[in-house]
Amino acid sequence: MNYSRTLNLPTTAFPMRAGLAQKEVEILRFWDKEKIYPKIRKKKKGLPNYTLHDGPPYANGDIHLGQVLNKILKDVVVKYKTMRGFDAPFVPGWDCHGLPVEHQLFRKLGINKNEISQLEFRRKAREYATHFVHKQREEFKRLGIFGRWENPYLTMDPKYEAEIVKIFGIIFQKGYIYRGLKPIHWCFNCQTALAEAEIEYKERESSSVWVKFEIADRLRFSPSGLRVYLLIWTTTPWTLPANLGIALHPDLSYCFAQVKDEVFILAKDLVERVSKETGIDEIKLLRTVKGKELEGIRYSHPFLPRKSEILLADFVTLQEGTGCVHVAPGHGEEDYELGRRHNLPILSPVDDEGKFTSEVEELEGTSIFAANPLIIKRLKRDGYLLFDGTIWHSYPHCWRCGSPLIFRATPQWFLNVDEHNLRNRSSQAVLKKVKWVPHQSRMRIKSMLEERPDWCLSRQRYWGVGIPVVYCQGCGEAIIDKKIISNIEALTAKEGSDAWFKKRVEEILPPGFKCPKCGEDEFRKEEDIVDVWFESGVSHEASVEREESLRDPADLYLEGSDQHRGWFQSSLLTSMALKGRAPYRKVFTHGFVVDSQGRKMSKSRGNVVDPQKIVEDKGADILRLWVCLQDYTQDVRISDEILNYSVEVYRRIRNTFRFLLGNLYDFYPIEDTLPLKEMREIDRWILSRLQSIVKLTIVSFEAFRFYEAVHLIHNFAEHDLSSFYFDVLKDRLYTFSAKSEARRSAQTALWCLLLNLTHLMAPILSFTSEETWGHIKKKGLRTKGITSKKQKEELKNNPPESIFLSTWPKKNAEMVNEDLEKKWQQILKVRSKALKKLEEAREAKKIASSLETGILIHGPTSLISLLESLGDGLKEVFIVSEVKLKVAPEIKIKVKRAGGRKCERCWNYSLRVGEDKKHPNLCERCLKVVASLTKESL
Repeated sequence: MNYSRTLNLPTTAFPMRAGLAQKEVEILRFWDKEKIYPKIRKKKKGLPNYTLHDGPPYANGDIHLGQVLNKILKDVVVKYKTMRGFDAPFVPGWDCHGLPVEHQLFRKLGINKNEISQLEFRRKAREYATHFVHKQREEFKRLGIFGRWENPYLTMDPKYEAEIVKIFGIIFQKGYIYRGLKPIHWCFNCQTALAEAEIEYKERESSSVWVKFEIADRLRFSPSGLRVYLLIWTTTPWTLPANLGIALHPDLSYCFAQVKDEVFILAKDLVERVSKETGIDEIKLLRTVKGKELEGIRYSHPFLPRKSEILLADFVTLQEGTGCVHVAPGHGEEDYELGRRHNLPILSPVDDEGKFTSEVEELEGTSIFAANPLIIKRLKRDGYLLFDGTIWHSYPHCWRCGSPLIFRATPQWFLNVDEHNLRNRSSQAVLKKVKWVPHQSRMRIKSMLEERPDWCLSRQRYWGVGIPVVYCQGCGEAIIDKKIISNIEALTAKEGSDAWFKKRVEEILPPGFKCPKCGEDEFRKEEDIVDVWFESGVSHEASVEREESLRDPADLYLEGSDQHRGWFQSSLLTSMALKGRAPYRKVFTHGFVVDSQGRKMSKSRGNVVDPQKIVEDKGADILRLWVCLQDYTQDVRISDEILNYSVEVYRRIRNTFRFLLGNLYDFYPIEDTLPLKEMREIDRWILSRLQSIVKLTIVSFEAFRFYEAVHLIHNFAEHDLSSFYFDVLKDRLYTFSAKSEARRSAQTALWCLLLNLTHLMAPILSFTSEETWGHIKKKGLRTKGITSKKQKEELKNNPPESIFLSTWPKKNAEMVNEDLEKKWQQILKVRSKALKKLEEAREAKKIASSLETGILIHGPTSLISLLESLGDGLKEVFIVSEVKLKVAPEIKIKVKRAGGRKCERCWNYSLRVGEDKKHPNLCERCLKVVASLTKESL
């Protein structure tokens, strides 16, 4: 007889090979067709709200791995909170204006700013941004990200643009915004001002020069008549034409150092370093004074007919240079502040293209970097150059075009971060009102706030929201009036921000409007646009506050660590200025995606990884798992090897689901579930272990440590289940009578494991969990034996059609049994020793299978009693045919061949095989099962 047909072998339609690339598309269609996300929103309405506010990516290009990392983390949080009983909507957004779009569009068109009208370019820019909003939306949806994709918030939406205008006006009226001439970072390639968040620092080789500025009254310091010079060091020779002062620290010691027939003034503690770097020797120190003793001393410019004075400044240090700092108020933040205190002019003789103006006649029309060698040559010729060389150092570059930046004084609009104590109030909010993950990131943003300059809000570009300011043609007064703001806001809400650029100024102003300062009635519009960081930075008001489903302040902002100086900061400053509080309760930051060597990804290195190819090849769930397997609070590495590890982990988890489903093919929970007290001890133990996993997983999710949750579940699946419990269970599942209490006990445990593990993995492996849920649904919908129509109706939607319409597993206190877990810890230690002995016997070719053996366990009375309590279950635990126990002082395990013959059906060895003539190859246990199946009487 073929006994294989009498076995309860696993059966499931859940395939071993995932085929994720195809299966995920089917699931996406299911979610869309069944309107799963709208159903989630409807079901969760009225529950406690949880708002994760999406920081808007740029509507520019395909999504990259950094955005994949970010959106997957957000999706995991939102899905987890939703399943935990919160109303957690996700409203995605896009940053549609500014340089990112402009730069790419100009490149695509093959033209520059001066070859197209502003309105024509804005029309094309809107089309360009719209195209990539749609493209990125589909790419994000392909990753399994849930959200209100059909109606996101867009910074180019007319209503959002109108909010920008309104908020700008309110913050101006509160006194935070002003117009001023001060140095800002300027990109002469993009021809616009940039804020701190738009700057990237890269290593760059620059000129390194030591320049001599001659003291005007040399006889005062050199009775012998030697020429006396202030010695400065700079890496920007092009700024020397704008020199209007030299700064010394008041309390540092400065020496007069004679070198041949010249005397140099420099910090005493830097003499040795300067000597080494410039190669000068035979230095004779003449005298030493404090910096404050030299204040006001006049000196001559080395190549311009100008005299300036020595100034005192605390920012002068001994870290580099000479202790004498060249001051150009038009080309540096500290220089500007020092110049302002001393009423120095803000000289910046450089135009928008980075070329010298007529203010420096001999260099007019020359680009600043081309001027460097010319200036050095002039200094050398006239005897004012001590030494020149080059230096590699960190230098600011434009975040979009990559060009090196300059500090240049131009009239701009600024947000004063010290008005109404804004800087300090923001810093206090960061420390006391907001939780930061990781915790140390709070100090990072605090230090950035403390050190940051005023925020430059204006940009000299085409694509953005116009700054709502008009200028009087009579007196030049800049006017931001409440009535004007109200008019522009209404116009923008109706026609979009293009209205500002289309309409004549008369169409924007209220009828009969006159300059409040001089009474003139002719005006011109501001031509600059608002910084895109201001646009996205007011999303807490323009989006969150306007959305009925969202809550302000948001529960969570989740972005990359670069947003400490970007969106986190712009959102904080605008919210503090507008509402007096932070826009977020908690901020979670993640690192950047880097290659296997920890290097930033770039096309020049050839190490850029396309997420779309990974999705097409391996599936989105592999990307989701890759994200959640790593500590993303630091930089996240990716490589083929790392992705292959994610595939291996995925495979183990999938095989766990498959084993569970395969052995539940004939189990229907409504009819077949056993009460906990009637279950076998080992099954009750695994359910207690499961409860520990559920508890620890919740702790990990709440702390945003999803990698801990994944490792917990993976280790549980691999070690507790696959390597032990499943292995032990196979005999009971396959060979016991299908409806026996022992088998139903095992299946009840498997059913609980399946439900819980599928839910625990759902926020991470969203597609695979939904696929698994599709098989679970069929079990839950079976109503065999239920005659009540009411009961059938209640069960119709239980379980619900999607796992994301179900709820997170709650800890079942009844299943928790710490004493049982401790007991099984001891049993597993003994099992580990036994497995080692069995493996030794297998390697020695004494046995082929553990079922060929019997084991003898020696041990202390307490251990023997513990093992005896398992009864016949001992053989199941060790997967052997016989177990004997003996009391002894120490634990020892012996392996011997089992007695009797091998049962053809269960493969266990028994002395009773052969007793039945009809089934001479069956053991007594299998004989009963087969007899019941064939209705034979024993």
